[in-house]
Amino acid sequence: MRVETLHQTNVPGVEVRRGKVRDIYDLGDRVLIVATDRISAFDCVLPDAIPQKGRVLTGLSKFWFERFSGRCPHHLIEVVDRSLPDVFGPSLDQFRGRAMLCRKAEVVPIECVARGYLAGSGWREYVRDGSVCGVKLPSGLVQCDRLPAPIFTPATKADSGHDENISFEQACALVGAETMRQLRDRTLDLYAAGAEYALTRGIIIADTKFEFGRVDGELVLIDEVLTPDSSRFWPADRYERGRDQESYDKQFVRNHLQAMCDQGAWDKTDPAPSLPAEVIASTSVLYRQAYEQITGTSFIL
Repeated sequence: MRVETLHQTNVPGVEVRRGKVRDIYDLGDRVLIVATDRISAFDCVLPDAIPQKGRVLTGLSKFWFERFSGRCPHHLIEVVDRSLPDVFGPSLDQFRGRAMLCRKAEVVPIECVARGYLAGSGWREYVRDGSVCGVKLPSGLVQCDRLPAPIFTPATKADSGHDENISFEQACALVGAETMRQLRDRTLDLYAAGAEYALTRGIIIADTKFEFGRVDGELVLIDEVLTPDSSRFWPADRYERGRDQESYDKQFVRNHLQAMCDQGAWDKTDPAPSLPAEVIASTSVLYRQAYEQITGTSFIL
């Protein structure tokens, strides 16, 4: 069976803002956030889409928003399944299962990253400097080691182009010290709770990013939560420190693209190269497996 992808949504007469992965429709005091099947890596949007990826992101985010509702307020009202606001007309099919109707929030322009393991760019910086995003770590750690305690590493937020890691002090200068203290504490609390639960489902969440905004002055969790796009998911039963890990996330795509870079075939700037069919198919399977493993429910194509 051939599974269709949705690269972008289109509603005649309705203005849309497109991020790397999401199409966002402004409805006044609400927004409709649509997770397409686009995929980005190294801050570039790839020309290929991953089948059903948007539905996985939306379903997992809904799961975590509901699970975290007692820990942190959030912006989700409902996931679109049976109806849409009248302005969208007969457009339900392209949105079903991949669109979230949310309270509109004033976005805090900081990516809130929690890291519990030494992987990716963090590992490369540690080898070079003994730190991750400027946070000094003990000597003697190896690749994918569990950190003594999770660390908070903020970054600037960009809809296009490259996010930039910054220090906590730089983030305070951008959005205020009290706001950053709240963001740090909530990020580490949500990461710890999510990682603890995921481990009972056989998944290590090595790191993740959260986003926050304000609704009526209240700081709330927004965007996506603990998905394969925003996190590193590792199978716990195959974890072994000192090497790259198998994963349920887009690391499979990153590894393919990094190999192209190592061969001089790409320089991590636009335009990004196309993906081989087998990479697309395998990534789609991994995303669906992540959903099923964490939620304990089957993903229906």
